[in-house]
Amino acid sequence: MTAVFRPCIDLHQGQVKQIVGGTLGEDRETVTNFVAAHPAGWFAARYRDDALPGGHVIMLGPGNEDAAREALAAYPGGMQVGGGITSANATAWLDAGASHVIVTSWLFPAGRLDDDRLDAMVDAVGRDRLVIDLSCRRRDDEYVVVTDRWQTFTDVVVDAPTVAELERHAAELLVHGVDVEGLTQGIDADLVQRLGSMVTIPTTYAGGARNLDDLDLVERLGGGRLDLTIGSALDLFGGTGVRYADAVTWNRRRSITG
Repeated sequence: MTAVFRPCIDLHQGQVKQIVGGTLGEDRETVTNFVAAHPAGWFAARYRDDALPGGHVIMLGPGNEDAAREALAAYPGGMQVGGGITSANATAWLDAGASHVIVTSWLFPAGRLDDDRLDAMVDAVGRDRLVIDLSCRRRDDEYVVVTDRWQTFTDVVVDAPTVAELERHAAELLVHGVDVEGLTQGIDADLVQRLGSMVTIPTTYAGGARNLDDLDLVERLGGGRLDLTIGSALDLFGGTGVRYADAVTWNRRRSITG
């Protein structure tokens, strides 16, 4: 098993941005690493032309719906979408061109996993079109799922029982290591190693990647069970640590794309 580079489009206030994830919130100043001159559809078209399926479009707060639809239209069936997804609107996002919907905060009202909402989401889109987001922050020796733009701790710990239960309902998992998200100072190696020991379905880790060697590291620590999203370090987003062309080549050498 090998790690795959998965692309992303993070949307904030209608623009493609790279943000330090832990700074999102209405009562604080958001630290932004990059604001794109190109619209969301431009990035999605690049991923389409380079045969990079399975990336995600994340809407970080309101005002991003039009940009997300533009990206999905540029790469129909090639990207997942998340941010504000509920059982009421999930089907519309699939109709807009998303391969999968990504759900997080809506599943955890009042900081608890709501089994009825989980069942409703599966009923709405089917297990094969659902990605569950377990983005988390470290608290003591545990990783705890955070919601509401990664500001609110839930009571859900990312551990083997939780992962096993949620895998029964989803096609994939997405996990942002929020403590290192956007910092380009290295992945959360402990989180990656723990995830690699738990997951049995396709899982994407995002957070902290700084160079192409992190693909090797995620592959090794995660036992080949995790894919990696590279954001702020990528030259496509103004970074200097990873050439986008090299990330595309990484996948092609493993006969993943196409």
